Amino acid sequence: MKLFVLNRKSKEELLVDRLKKNDALAQKELYQQSSKKMLSVCRSYIEDMHYAEDCMINGFCKVFNHIQKFENKGSFEGWIRRIMVNECLTFLRSNKTLIYVDDTRVANYDEVDDEVDNEWLDFNVQDVLDQLSEPYRLVFNLHILEDYSHQEIADLLNISVSTSKTQLFRAKAKLKEIVLSQKRKRNEKEG
Repeated sequence: MKLFVLNRKSKEELLVDRLKKNDALAQKELYQQSSKKMLSVCRSYIEDMHYAEDCMINGFCKVFNHIQKFENKGSFEGWIRRIMVNECLTFLRSNKTLIYVDDTRVANYDEVDDEVDNEWLDFNVQDVLDQLSEPYRLVFNLHILEDYSHQEIADLLNISVSTSKTQLFRAKAKLKEIVLSQKRKRNEKEG
């Protein structure tokens, strides 16, 4: 008696298989199910919606062109997200001059308390992030949203680890300032 083992693939694995065969309907399906989320990722790095959309579209083109490199190890969405982030960083490098300030006088990077961590979720997060300078926003996004280490950020942005830490410290301080200011304004309107 022979036993047959069924190899059940997830919907995602089946979609990846179809993408690897250059199935146009699979490409459309992936785009439709992921484009809003990936545009949000791009918008968190690129303030201008049109440029963010361009980066997202270029990112999807790279996903489709390099799908053979995805080995079904780890998250497919994470792989796509990383391509989108890299596309945004490439765009920023080629179209913007970013200036990073390395201030070694910042002794304790954990000094900015997290008292506003939950409060800032009451605001439109994208609006709050848009108020950060691009260098602050890049390091903040890479460290907080993408979970990159300071060493990875330093390598990616060609800056020092201390510069990465300084930018994150200042981004958190600025976010706290923005949130507290918006909270104060909201309270004044209500009071």
